[in-house]
Amino acid sequence: MAGELELTAILCTMLLGGTPEVSHGYSVGYDLHRIRVDCETNTHVIEVGLDKRSSLDSVQQALFAGSVTGKTPMVIVIDTDGREGPFELRVRTAAQLAGVAYRTYDEAFLIRWRMTSWLRQSRPRPRPEEPPS
Repeated sequence: MAGELELTAILCTMLLGGTPEVSHGYSVGYDLHRIRVDCETNTHVIEVGLDKRSSLDSVQQALFAGSVTGKTPMVIVIDTDGREGPFELRVRTAAQLAGVAYRTYDEAFLIRWRMTSWLRQSRPRPRPEEPPS
């Protein structure tokens, strides 16, 4: 099984055309703090998490990143077991109530996408040989 960081990198760079792990600063009073956005595109800040308890704060993180960057927040949950479990249900429900876009991607799909990426790359084709004269 691939880890969350690897799956996020596959999803962000190969499917969404974004940049993973983008850092942004914000200030509170006199202090400077930083957040790290899991995936950032030209229009969205995307919080990515596995279908585990650790993803329960994804909606809050996406909303805050959206407020810092001015971009549209989104939450993506990577499904590791082929079903919607209690944590996915809670994240999806919170996202719907907050008006945050929500998607799921299957872990096996992301691994296959990475493994077959070379098939989608455009490579120069060899020139056919000149016919004999």
